[in-house]
Amino acid sequence: MDTHEKKAPTRRSFLKIGATAGGVAAGSLAAPAVLAQSPIVMKMQTSWPASDIWMDFARQYVERVEAMSAGRLKIDLLPAGSVVGAFQVLDACHDGVIDAAHSVCAYWYGKHKGASLFGTGPVFGGSATTMLSWFYAGGGAEFYRELQQDILKLDVVGFLGFPMFAQPFGWFKKEVNTVADVNGFKYRTVGLAADLMQAMGMSVAQLPGGEIVPAMERGVIDAFEFNNPSSDIRFGAQDVAKHYYLSSYHQASESFEFLFNKDFYEDLPPDLQAIARYAVEAASTANTASAMDNYSADLLKLRDEHQVNLHRTSKEILDAEIKAWDDLIVELEKDEFMKRVLDSQRAWVDRVTFFELMASPDYALAYNHYFPGKINL
Repeated sequence: MDTHEKKAPTRRSFLKIGATAGGVAAGSLAAPAVLAQSPIVMKMQTSWPASDIWMDFARQYVERVEAMSAGRLKIDLLPAGSVVGAFQVLDACHDGVIDAAHSVCAYWYGKHKGASLFGTGPVFGGSATTMLSWFYAGGGAEFYRELQQDILKLDVVGFLGFPMFAQPFGWFKKEVNTVADVNGFKYRTVGLAADLMQAMGMSVAQLPGGEIVPAMERGVIDAFEFNNPSSDIRFGAQDVAKHYYLSSYHQASESFEFLFNKDFYEDLPPDLQAIARYAVEAASTANTASAMDNYSADLLKLRDEHQVNLHRTSKEILDAEIKAWDDLIVELEKDEFMKRVLDSQRAWVDRVTFFELMASPDYALAYNHYFPGKINL
């Protein structure tokens, strides 16, 4: 390349020029340099409707970024559909249409099924906390980077946060206790959970959260799951079904995905990069506390105010899910990348969950002692 060829300006070059100019102005006019700096604005779209509790969780991230950066980094937070659809935020980040996104990996499962291994894959016995730990301490982050940047050639950087509680089997218009009871149902889920439920005899529609209840009302689907009692009550799930089944292996280890356009992220000054990254961990703690508070209160509200019948998913259905995962894993491992990821996850769960289970007392035993008759496990 001609050494005199001009390179296209990047946000980083503008930041550097601005910093230099600000320094000259400060030296010439003896004015505080901070007055010459305008906040960097990050346009972040979520995959959630404006009314969903996950928008509140995204705001907790925004609050932490803006406070830790002393206002130098501002976030323009937008709900799903403001710029692109809920499932299109990855492409929008790659293209630079938005600077960042708050979503889940399963929403880009259509690009590569390996996306689901970072949230909605086989459980092996580990919880969402186990698998988020795998992401940060067990090699998961490098696999995630490899899939996005090396295999899919995407211009993005991402981090995971907030280990979600195991998701409900879902909402049904009548009781479902056996695999035969759900055979033939038209069911909403996303990611590899779609393959899993199809293996159990259901047909699956992958829909964004905001489209679920209208689809149920029109008869497009017969049953659905989204994620949690708070989102579900805000969607109006209780108006279209009255049987709510808690506990399932279809999505028991998911976390939020915080996506950034790679050029935007790398053009940030190092301290703002660190804030954008580590605020994910700070928000993860805040999200967990808020989820425990809201999910538990809204579950009781569904039961007591909306007369929703709460159930634990039957052992027969849970066993069928595990067996369906077994068959699905065989197919997934035909892909060399997914085989490496699954091997890594199994090794992590084998060691870490052994410790977790050995160290954990029987919490249900203690709960039943102090709150007898409340729950039948």
